Amino acid sequence: MSGYLSRLPLIVVLMGVSALAMMLPAAVASALDDHLIARVFFYSSLLFLILTGLIGFATQTLPAVTSPRAHLVALLAAYLLLPLILAFPFAEAVGNTRYINVYLEMVSSLTTTGASFFEPERLSPAVHLWRGLVGWLGGFLIWVTAVAVLAPLNLGGYEVTSEAVSLDRVQSGSGQMQAATPAERLTRHAARLAPVYLSLTMALWIGLLVSGEMPLTALIHSMSTLATSGISPTGGLEGRPSGVAGEVLIFLFFIFAVSRRSFTSGFSSETAKRLAKDRELRLALFAVIVLPTLLFARHWLGALEVDELANVEGAMTALWGSVFTVLSFLTTTGFVSESWVEARAWSGLPTPGLVLIGLVLMGGGVATTAGGVKLLRVYALYKHGTREMEKLLHPHSVAGAGRLGRRIRREGAYIAWIFFMLFILSMAVIMAALALTGLSFEAALVLAVSALTTTGPLAAVAAETPISYIGLGDAAKLILAGAMIVGRLETLVLLALINPGYWRA
Repeated sequence: MSGYLSRLPLIVVLMGVSALAMMLPAAVASALDDHLIARVFFYSSLLFLILTGLIGFATQTLPAVTSPRAHLVALLAAYLLLPLILAFPFAEAVGNTRYINVYLEMVSSLTTTGASFFEPERLSPAVHLWRGLVGWLGGFLIWVTAVAVLAPLNLGGYEVTSEAVSLDRVQSGSGQMQAATPAERLTRHAARLAPVYLSLTMALWIGLLVSGEMPLTALIHSMSTLATSGISPTGGLEGRPSGVAGEVLIFLFFIFAVSRRSFTSGFSSETAKRLAKDRELRLALFAVIVLPTLLFARHWLGALEVDELANVEGAMTALWGSVFTVLSFLTTTGFVSESWVEARAWSGLPTPGLVLIGLVLMGGGVATTAGGVKLLRVYALYKHGTREMEKLLHPHSVAGAGRLGRRIRREGAYIAWIFFMLFILSMAVIMAALALTGLSFEAALVLAVSALTTTGPLAAVAAETPISYIGLGDAAKLILAGAMIVGRLETLVLLALINPGYWRA
């Protein structure tokens, strides 16, 4: 049996996992006496399990593929084709909808973007659970493939600290791929990370239950937090029974989207010391301290004077709303604090959209479920910039920080700048394409950033007027779907697919 599974292509394995996952919303719908929805998910699960088995038998005679290109092609195929399967029970359960909307919903969930093309009231609890579950599985897929596929190829942010200097040398770690088959690497890392991912999700779920949240809503919010998808059956955290206690719990679990060191090396007495030295965590902590402080202090800088908020309780409420929302968007989750309205009123900024856009562009940690440019690349650019300014003052100075520090400032900053320029060019192309569909400049900007950074909820809070995905035309929706996949895989990965070195491998 293990030999049979090891020879299955990645896309076939993902099909089987998706089919098995359909059993969970079927069970929930059955428990809620929604037997029609339960039958839809149950029969869909049986259908695709049979189809997966047939395809699996048909691919057993194919030779094993160890080319690095094959892993990236499999990832691209998964994000393009797998939503077609995931959308099948969704479309049958919702009814009276076009398949393009359901497909885009599943692309959004699988890429952990969290942009919804349906009103929350239209979907049943089991369908909401399916959205959250797909996003949760998409987050786990990112965890596994980042370590098992992208790290050996020096992609996904790992290139900043690797020996890679340009895209021509991006496969310097491909020897690791030859040391183990793709199935062995994926199986080993999935087995190691699955208990951690599941345990963290269950711990947050129990915590939200204790704080007073409804069971199904707590489960979806816990899965959305770990996957940074921002999917919610209620449209967000505002007005939830868990209140500030639930937000504090979610805030604590954002750390797993800030640094991969919080979960890849296990939990021991050295964990605190390891995290204290983590560059990404320190940069995130700087952003979480500085930005809320500036928003908080702006109240006394002459921008706004409101007597009703000039009290300790109002001040603390506004400060917490800023701190939570800043970290939420930095991790590209997109949850908005219930106190965000007070924070905006306190700072005098009705719509601090540029602040939120800057946060999601910065993004979370490398090899986490967060999107964006990633904190490690931003850190490399920062260190390179500070070193250049030091050389202006002291041209003959010699910088320290050891070999790794020099590599980050030089080669790491070089490849980080390449990625940043590719990211900006991608954003410009998507903005232009969205503008051709009739959208305004502001809407095109916000939607392009939300898709490329996989932060769907950004559209509802960054613009002066909330932007709804539901009212977009088919052309704009398809452009956003492509942008979500590009943002999830990153432009360097897509360029690696057309690199001649990969095709010769």
